[in-house]
Formats: sequence, structure tokens, C-alpha cells
Amino acid sequence: MTTTSESAVDARSVGVGAAAWFALALAACFTAQCAWFVATQSLTYDEPVHVIAGLDAWRAHRFTKWNDQPPLGRLLLTAPLLLSPPERWRLVDRGPSGANYWSILVQPDAIALANRTRAVNVALGLLLAALVWSTARRLFSAAAANVALALFACSPALVAHFSLATVDGLATLTCFAAAVAVMRWRRNPSWPLTVVVGLALGLFLAAKFSAPPLVLLALAIMAATDSRDGWPASMAKTFGAAIVAVAVVWGTYGWHVGPVTFRNGSLAGPYARDNTVIVPVRAAFTWTLPLPAPEFVTALGGVVQHGVRGQPAYLLGDVKGSGGWRRYFPIVVLLKWPATMWLLAIFGMVSLATGRGPGARAFQASGSARDVAVLMMFPAVFFASATATNLDIGDRYVLPVYPFLLLLCAAAWHAVHTRAAGRALIVAMVLCQAVDVARYAPDDLSYFNAWVRPASSYTLLSDSNLDWGQGLLALAKYERAHPTTSIWLAYFGGVDASSYGIRARALGEQDRVHGTVVVSATHLSGQYLRDPAAYHWLFAHPRTAILNHTLHVFEVP
Repeated sequence: MTTTSESAVDARSVGVGAAAWFALALAACFTAQCAWFVATQSLTYDEPVHVIAGLDAWRAHRFTKWNDQPPLGRLLLTAPLLLSPPERWRLVDRGPSGANYWSILVQPDAIALANRTRAVNVALGLLLAALVWSTARRLFSAAAANVALALFACSPALVAHFSLATVDGLATLTCFAAAVAVMRWRRNPSWPLTVVVGLALGLFLAAKFSAPPLVLLALAIMAATDSRDGWPASMAKTFGAAIVAVAVVWGTYGWHVGPVTFRNGSLAGPYARDNTVIVPVRAAFTWTLPLPAPEFVTALGGVVQHGVRGQPAYLLGDVKGSGGWRRYFPIVVLLKWPATMWLLAIFGMVSLATGRGPGARAFQASGSARDVAVLMMFPAVFFASATATNLDIGDRYVLPVYPFLLLLCAAAWHAVHTRAAGRALIVAMVLCQAVDVARYAPDDLSYFNAWVRPASSYTLLSDSNLDWGQGLLALAKYERAHPTTSIWLAYFGGVDASSYGIRARALGEQDRVHGTVVVSATHLSGQYLRDPAAYHWLFAHPRTAILNHTLHVFEVP
């Protein structure tokens, strides 16, 4: 005879099983969108550089070529290319081209190169999806976790940046993993979990140079945690995690040891080069020290200097030659990330803070509210540090904040899940987001929320927010449909257009031509041009099409 308690256990098992199958379906939906993106978007501005640097690290064990990023992401992305002979992939740097910093010819097959390298990032995206789901399930419930995962699966920023051969996806994954590891360590500050925290922090450091502030935050949280063995044990474990993290970074650089020179200077002055790190002090000094992973130390110094100096930026029609705006990232994420996600995240945060709603009150009573508070310290510090720099380079720079917002969306479900009307409203909002993002698919990188007209998005933001050079496949298709048309092209991107068989002639800033003219949205914004209004003369002529949401086609009689 089946007892009441046994029936309840069976019901919960069935519920968890159904939730798990639904989660797998959502993961498949995310994967399908990534595959669609990969098949329709050409290599973007940074991807060839990551491939060149990654192959150089694998084959020559050098980490100084384009040493503006740690090597972990580049090593992972290019690992599939090692299965082919070295001569199979040729990337030729043709140097500056017009307003570009580089123009790289990819031979013999740019599409195959993109497919192999981007597949790695799609797999990393699935790892992040699984971690977000499992964390939301641990904190709230399986149903709340599926809400977070459904929003994950229809988030253009995540689909785009986990479908490119770049390092922003890996940084997002390792940042979230580090925060979750610290949260779990606080509940059980054991030595095995200390090693896990150290590994997570080391991987984060090896993924992106924006990691150090959050690594320091994680170590501070560990040091301030009351351990059952007392404060000395907490400090010992904090130092243990730091040592493991340093060892991971050092191992990523092949256990290199080399000289690093520190000298006084201005961070806003000339860039530090090679093995030099500028320290902003008045006293004149020059110190050279042998250090492990010297490439990491010198590159980190260069990134800090770059953050102070800034680079050309564009916001709401205004171009800055250097420096940045403190309001840049708040505006970017409001325009680029779905409004429904923001509404749910804000409601979830308010419900957790106030304890309103039966689900929220029960959550606070369980003690998990402290775990969420610890987790949310990470995106708060990350976003604040990004806003403090002068590197206004797109929402990808603050993408590590995104998974934490999805946890707040799960909290919104948990706050109202006992009420049918609340559940129905959240389901309706998730469906609205799916419909909204479908307006841009598969051009997820160019997505803006429903308040922005796609044809005028370049008047608000550019570069990787909109047009990162991903439209060459669409242009090649356009050329095939118009075989007799003579086309002029002003293209923003790091890939030589001939890599995709494009025959269009280059259009310079000073050129005036007639016929079909195709201009990248980033060049219409003028962000990187000598004259920001160089191509505005085209506005006097009919715009006949917009390819891939990035390439504007004009007919000049």
C-alpha cells in the first residue's frame, strides 16, 4: 500500500524530471540559435586576431602577439585547428586599411575557420546555461530555474557572444563560476572547496583582464567569513585559494618566468611596450624583476593604461576621440538587453529586498537570501569598475553581469509562484521576449530593444553593439543576386572582404562615386573615421536596403 509521503516523493520526482526535460529543450533551443548565427554571420573584427594569437601560443609557445588578452580563451578557441596541418589555415595581416586598425585575409576557407573555432564558444555557452540553471534550482526551485533558462535561451547578447570566436563568453562563464564557488565555500569553508575557488578564480584571471577587481572581492569575502576553525583558518584558506589561482594563471602561460620592468610615468601617457609596466608615481625609478607569467603582468599593465587613456567612442550621435562617458554602460544595457528581462530582474530584486510575497518570505526564512546577497556583490563591483574606465566598447564588456540578472528573474518567479495570475504573467513576459528577439534573429549581435527602430540604431550606438563587421556573408549573397551591379564598399571590420569572395571596390572617406554604395553602420556613425561625417553625403540619396542589420545600401544616381 502506497503511503501519502511516498506519493509526495513520487510527485516531486516526476516534477523534477519534467523540469529537467524542459531544461534540455531550452538548451537545444539556445544551441539551434547559435548554429543559425554561426552559419549566417561573417568573422567579426576581433576573431582573426584571437585565432592568430591562439595558434602562435600553441605552436610557438609565445604569448606576446596581440598581448591584450590572457591566453586561455584563445587556446581553447583554436584547439580544434590543431587537428589540421599548420598550412591548412592562413591568416595574412595586411596592415591598416582605411580607418581599420588591421585587415586580415583568411585563406582558404573563412567559413570553415569560423565553424571550427566558434563551436568551442557554443559549448562554453551550454556550460554557462547549465550552471545558471543548477544555481537557480539550488537557490529557488526547478521551475524558477527554467524561467531563468528560458530567458537565457532568448537573450541576443548571450547567443551572439557565445557564437563568436572571442573571449567575452569565456569571461562571462568564469566570472559566474567564480561567484558561485565563493557562495558555496561560504556555506562549507572546507579545503576541497578552497581549491575549487582557487581554480575558478585562476580561470577567470586567465580569461579576461577585467577579472582582478572581482578576484580581490572574492578573497576579501573569504577572509571575512566566520570559519568554524576560527579566523586564522579562514586566512589560511584565503591564501591557499590565491596561491592556486596564481598557479593556474602561471600554468596557462606555460610556466614562463621572465623579466618585468616597472618604471614611473603617467597612465595617460605613451603606452608601455614589451616587458614594461608604468606605475603612476612621481618618484623616478626603474625596477626589473624576474616574475612568473611575465606576459600576464605586462599585458595587465597595458590594459590598465588603455582603460585610463580610452579609445574612440560613440554614444547617441556623439563621437569622442578618447576617454569615455560615465553614463555609457547604463545606457547601453538599457538599449541592448531585453526590456522584459530588466522588468523581471528588478521585480525579483525588490521582492528579495522587501520580502514581499509568500515565496519571497519563505526564501528569506531559509537563509538563502544571504547567498544571493553575496552573489550580487560580484556584478555590482564589475559594473562599477567597467563604468569607471574610459573603455566604452560595447555591451560585451559588461556581459558577465547578465547571468546574475537571470538569477533575479528566477527570484521573481519564486516570489509569485504560489499565485496563478503571477505565474501566467511571467510566462507571458518570457514569451514576449522570445517574440521580441525574433525580430533580429539570426543577427543577434545587432539587437536593440523594441523602442529602437532598426534602421536608425546606428544613431545611438555602433561598433560591437551593432556592427562588428559580421555582414560579409550577407553582402556576398547580395552580390550573387546582383551579378551585373558595380558595388562600392566602405566596410568596418578586421577581415579582408575578399576572404568571402566579395568583388566590391573599396570606398574611401574622400571618394564620391555613383552607383550602388554599401556602408557599414559603424562608418555611418563615424566612430573610427578621421572625419565622423565622411559618409553622411549618402543620406541625400535613396537607401534601398539594410543587409544583416549592419550594411546600408544606397543608390547614387
